[in-house]
Amino acid sequence: MIVNVLGIVAEYNPFHNGHVYHLQRAKKLAHADVTIAVMSGNWVQRGEPALLDKWQRTRLALLGGADLVIELPFQFAVQPAHLFAQGAVRLLSILGCTHLAFGAEHPEMDFETLVANQPTNASSHFKQFNETYPTLFNDYLQAQTGMNLRASNDILGFSYVAANDQLEKPLAVLPIERLGSSHQETQIDGDSTIASGAAIRGAVQSSDWSAVSKLVPAETLATLRKNQLVTWDDFWPYLRYQLLSTSLTDLHQVYQMSEGIEYRLKQAALTSKDFADFLKSAKTKRFTYARLQRLCVYILMQVNRVELPSEARYIRVLGFNGVGQQHLNQVKKQATLPLISRVTDDWIDGPYRLDYQAGMVRQMLTGVDQDRLQHAIII
Repeated sequence: MIVNVLGIVAEYNPFHNGHVYHLQRAKKLAHADVTIAVMSGNWVQRGEPALLDKWQRTRLALLGGADLVIELPFQFAVQPAHLFAQGAVRLLSILGCTHLAFGAEHPEMDFETLVANQPTNASSHFKQFNETYPTLFNDYLQAQTGMNLRASNDILGFSYVAANDQLEKPLAVLPIERLGSSHQETQIDGDSTIASGAAIRGAVQSSDWSAVSKLVPAETLATLRKNQLVTWDDFWPYLRYQLLSTSLTDLHQVYQMSEGIEYRLKQAALTSKDFADFLKSAKTKRFTYARLQRLCVYILMQVNRVELPSEARYIRVLGFNGVGQQHLNQVKKQATLPLISRVTDDWIDGPYRLDYQAGMVRQMLTGVDQDRLQHAIII
């Protein structure tokens, strides 16, 4: 009988040794009978395309220790941390999770106190325009609690705890200390077998395979070497076309477009030679790079202000093993959302449309079908 169900929110971009450690540690702490990963699809939270597609990453996650992998819908996956967390934690709850594990730079941090002291959007503290929203948010929390919430995984951990507190039956929370370099560290310690995803992606893109081989499981290394990898550079011509050909009035209707940033984006697209140059030209004190990149995803996919619903409408099953299949069979009758392992035209034309679009944009580059012909991966 399945008693302890461990939930993990992941991007696995790519699946590396740090993720192996996290899964093993979380399973032990939770005494997990089954482990479920809710994973971003072809676009990740910071507004970047995943190096590998969601099917390749699902396979690696199952080989690395997950029993069931479901897709975090686009409506949550490419969002600020609080909306990303709300969607992911809600899906894990529906699937019967009893525990929620996440990595944190400071797992001993009192996340509950931070959540209890979080500011409201009405606070006058947030009417300044000389800093990013995350900076103002963290300044407020530090003034209220004396705790510094600036490390990337700590911020996500705070968001998971806040989302968990909103559930009717909150999950047991398991913060796990992050090993190795910080989340956004781009340098690799020559002696280490664990590095940040950002550092590993940098090594992959520079084809430093000797460095990568020390930091990822053998299956990840083989998958990275034999498949087409995708970055923003591949999408830059399409994004630039959208920016230059779309009127300012229509750009203003793009989801999360605000503060007149559309003028700056359009001008930057006109003068920039590549995506990195474009981001530097468009950057302001008020907009983080992640926020700009998310905006770029919405522009590329022509997502307007009314197209992103706030409630989950389905659970897309990407893959499972025998244990995961057993759990699916137990929960599918009680689940309050439909579980789908294959998308048909009625889903593509309906609730799944944005995820289908996100996959089609990638499919244009790689030629690999992302949804219509794909079935759940079984290990």
